Amino acid sequence: MTEPKRSLSRRTLLQATGLGTVVAGTGGLATACAPAEPNTPEGSGPAGAGGEFHGGWPYKQPPEGNYNNAGVPFAGLPYRVLTDSPYGDLICLPSGMYYWADKKWELYLAESFDLDEKAGTFTVKIKPNLKWSDGSAVSSKDYLTTFWCQFIQRTSLWNYVSKLDAPDDQTFVITMNQPSTVVERYILRSNIIATSVFGEWADKAAALHAAGKDMTSPEGEKLGTEFQKFLPKEYVASGPFNIDYKAVSNTQINMAKNPTGFAADAVKFDKIVIYNGETPEITPLLQQKEVDYATHGFPTASEKSFQSSGFRILRPPVYSGPALLFNLDKLKEFSDPRARQAVAHIIDRKANGTVALGESGKGVEFMAGFSDNQVPDWLSTEDQGKLNKYELDLDKAAQLLTEAGWKKNGNAWNTPQGKAAEYEIQFPQTYADWSAAATNAAEQLSAFGIKVVPRGVDDKQAPVDIDKGAFQLAIQSWGASNHPHPHFAFVQDLFTHNIPIAKNQGGKGMAFELKTTTKAFGAIDLQAAVTEAGSGLDEAAQKANVTKIAIAFNELLPMIPLFERYGNNPALEGTRIKAFPPDGDPILENAPYADNFVIMWMLAGKLEPGA
Repeated sequence: MTEPKRSLSRRTLLQATGLGTVVAGTGGLATACAPAEPNTPEGSGPAGAGGEFHGGWPYKQPPEGNYNNAGVPFAGLPYRVLTDSPYGDLICLPSGMYYWADKKWELYLAESFDLDEKAGTFTVKIKPNLKWSDGSAVSSKDYLTTFWCQFIQRTSLWNYVSKLDAPDDQTFVITMNQPSTVVERYILRSNIIATSVFGEWADKAAALHAAGKDMTSPEGEKLGTEFQKFLPKEYVASGPFNIDYKAVSNTQINMAKNPTGFAADAVKFDKIVIYNGETPEITPLLQQKEVDYATHGFPTASEKSFQSSGFRILRPPVYSGPALLFNLDKLKEFSDPRARQAVAHIIDRKANGTVALGESGKGVEFMAGFSDNQVPDWLSTEDQGKLNKYELDLDKAAQLLTEAGWKKNGNAWNTPQGKAAEYEIQFPQTYADWSAAATNAAEQLSAFGIKVVPRGVDDKQAPVDIDKGAFQLAIQSWGASNHPHPHFAFVQDLFTHNIPIAKNQGGKGMAFELKTTTKAFGAIDLQAAVTEAGSGLDEAAQKANVTKIAIAFNELLPMIPLFERYGNNPALEGTRIKAFPPDGDPILENAPYADNFVIMWMLAGKLEPGA
């Protein structure tokens, strides 16, 4: 293991970020693992050995699908082909990927990184001699392009940025408005995109910023709208694979070796096949052993069937799950927090998780807005005691609704406006676990007297509809599967399908106002609080900010987390894949939708073909 150059001592930084005490998933600054040297342009060499890996992921075939991979997961364009999946990391690499249990970085495009607290800068040194698949060099210009395009996409990184620089071809520097531990994650885990494709957009963003304007200005709104329409013909890859664009169908995508990509010589597979589909389409392919590994949510019966046919079931923590969202623009009756609190008391979350995923669905206990696994590392025992666990209590729910102005009419409830409490809940119909969660929640609410009808929608269209405000109730994600610090969970909870980021689709999403009032703290600006939760290097200050937001979230319940998901990932060994990480390997604590352990093993040459 090697250590990134720093202007602070390692011990000081560990003390500042709490890495000596926190467990997997709490984030912060970390040491870096020395990676393998990048490949030579001669190709994959003997390591390829002709192996094939078969996976599954839902995508839209072009022209409905697109190859605009700017932005980050959940803030990029809808319908990106594969780059919204773990397999996208094999096409356009990030600077590095993270070991959640060990709190160390495995560096790919980056050679080193340095946070200078005094100067307020974060510097990335880029490996020399890296190539894009179009023959251009990977350089600091591509880093500028990447993060200027994120400016267009309104990513939360820009809450911390005052300046971007590229003093030479191998050096990228971000100047922060204040030093922050989360900037490290935002920078190193962003997939770097090619200037040859996106350079003109980065130039437009930089010019807008230089003129003192942001994305809320008329010029910014116009730029964002235009960028949404930019559809490149294909990806320009830095990683060991790219799509075989002549072999893209509505049933599968073949990924071919990119011989000049990073780690092409280390990866022991020459071809990757990705079958298209959500759980209903991928399940029979698994039963036929055509798929080696899948991260979908499978019903308990399917899981048992996979096990009986020889699959291992991997259960990594996902650090998130489905939540119930309210459209507060349309449903004014839920603007009173007591109405949302009542719903939390009505739904038996433990039963909801069991119905959806068996032992891989665990009802949320703390209702803090981030993983129950992480709450004890950020909140004191005393502060944990301040959290309402919203246990199943129908009498308490009725009391809260009555206090909020609702009235019981026979066996049914009427809203304060005198209308029957009848709603539609939309969910991604191909997500088996979310479908089950939505249906079960609808049944429980209907039995209580709030009639809810479930409606399945296209899984790619569902988040777009939510952002545009085209829903009443909906199921979408709470918590953060993609980043270990609670700051990122709060971004997902409060920004992603809400006013700050829903603007990218021209709507307000949940329309939950972030400047609000709580009983616990009085007036609070949750957008500023979330930014502050990731700011600075002082562990105590970060914990205080995280605690404040958790208590406010617990009181206000802008969404209702239903259960925390653990993977039930089938993994087939002894056919095309020799072995996956063994049970007990710390890498299995990585969230499968973030720093995916299969992808990391593949890039390291540890995932091997054959029996």
